[in-house]
This record gives sequence, structure tokens and C-alpha cells, in this order.
Amino acid sequence: MKNLKKYLLLTTVLIAFTSCSTDDNSPVANDVNLVFENTFGSTPIVLGGETSATATTTTSSAGQIHHFSELKYVISNIRLVKGDGTEVLYHINDLDRGATVIDQSKVSSLNYVMSTIPAGEYTQIKFGLGIKQELNTLDQFRFPDFYAAAGANDTQMMWEWGTGYRFTKIEGFYGADNNVLSIHSGSTVEGEEGVESSYTQGVDAYREIVLDLSTSAIVGGKSPKITIKADFNMLLSGQSNTIELGSGNAVPSVHTAVNMVKFVDNIGGNGTTDQKGMFSITSVTN
Repeated sequence: MKNLKKYLLLTTVLIAFTSCSTDDNSPVANDVNLVFENTFGSTPIVLGGETSATATTTTSSAGQIHHFSELKYVISNIRLVKGDGTEVLYHINDLDRGATVIDQSKVSSLNYVMSTIPAGEYTQIKFGLGIKQELNTLDQFRFPDFYAAAGANDTQMMWEWGTGYRFTKIEGFYGADNNVLSIHSGSTVEGEEGVESSYTQGVDAYREIVLDLSTSAIVGGKSPKITIKADFNMLLSGQSNTIELGSGNAVPSVHTAVNMVKFVDNIGGNGTTDQKGMFSITSVTN
């Protein structure tokens, strides 16, 4: 009987030890790295001034040659989706921790690290181009870090005249005479200027992007890298619209919302038949 009790006790201890060892060695979370590649087709974009000899140029469907001197856009509301449809939300209501400005002039901004993602196999990623309505307020107290980053002198992702953020900011030149190209997008409000209590939602320039991963991203023992391409050939030659610059719409028809939406639908999708816009998955490295 004593031997039996010892055997049972030893077995129980061994099982408990094995269980603890397994739990200790199985990571429950890890980072996911999002790498953004801004291109014209398959060519990486190099920024440049009016007469730059090194800036990457491209030609639109309308035959207009153009290049960029500044290229910035906001990514927020990021979600990773498992094969069974379960969505893991990444600080979707916290701009300080879950939103970022992608700036082609800053290499560090092109790599965004999502920390403490639950272990699992992910097959899809969703994110916002811009900021959803309920968070699109210039609130330096609620989200001081994002407010500071978006308002920095070399970023300027805020409307001077409004209450919200710019979602994209593109500057450059087009045509043989290097005409100025300046395209800014963001949601608009309607109401009496300067009276915030009268403001109501105007044009909603926020777009949901939905991308299937080329290979499942496996979070656990390793930290996967998801490379996302943003093809800015779509800016003027998108699925929704073919745009010819000039006649007032290089600065979207002198800040008219109607023409601004044409650019937004090209790069962010129209929200119904196109939920990818200019974005695609280049690779997933586990």
C-alpha cells in the first residue's frame, strides 16, 4: 500500500510538473510587425522637390507625369482576424496606442509594431485609412501623444480650419511645367464656423481596408512580419475614378469635398465594391 501511495504521489507530482513546464514554455502573446511599402506600381517611391533628378516619377492613365515631395497618411483601428472569424482588436479606441502617421520621409514610421498580440494563427488584417468619426477630434488632452505627433511642424496632419485630422497629405508636382500638386483628405463637418456645438458630420473620408494575408501570420514563439504595399499609382488611376489634374483639382478642386472623395475612393476604396483601395499584402514572414 505504501508503495502504491508513493507511486500515485510521484505520478501526480510528475503530471503537475509537466503541466507547469508546458505552460511556462508556451508563449501566450508576441509582437506583430507591420511594414508599409509606398510605391508606384512595383517601384519604391523616392521623394523629391520640383526639379529633383532622383524623385520617382509615374504616369497616370490620363498621361500626366507626376512625383511627390511629401507623402503621409494615418492608419488606425487595426484588427487581426483568425481563421474562424475571431477579431483581435488593437487599441481601436486609443489613438495614442493604436494609430500612427505613415511618413515616407521617416523610415522609422514605415515599421509599426503591434505589441502583445495573443498567440494564434491569423488570416486577415483590417485597418482604417484615417480616423473613424467618433475619435476624429483634435483633443490634446485625451490623446496627447497622437495629437503631438500629428501636429508636429514636419507632419501637420491637422486641418487649420476644422476640428479633425487630415487623413492623407500628399504634395508634389505634375506635368512638363512642374505644376504644384497638393492633395489633402479628411472628414468634413457642417455647421456655423467657429461654433462647435452646431457641427454635424459632413463627408466621411474614413475608409475601412480589408486584406487577406498571403500566408497565415502565426503569433507565438516568433514575431511575424506583415508587409503591406500602398500603390500610389491608384491615386489618379484607381478602380473608382480616373482623375486628370488641372482645372482646380490639384488641390481637390480648391478644397471641395466632392472632388476630394474621388481621390479617397481611389486610395481607400469606395467602401462597398472595393475595400482594398491601393493596399495589398506583399508578404508574411513568420
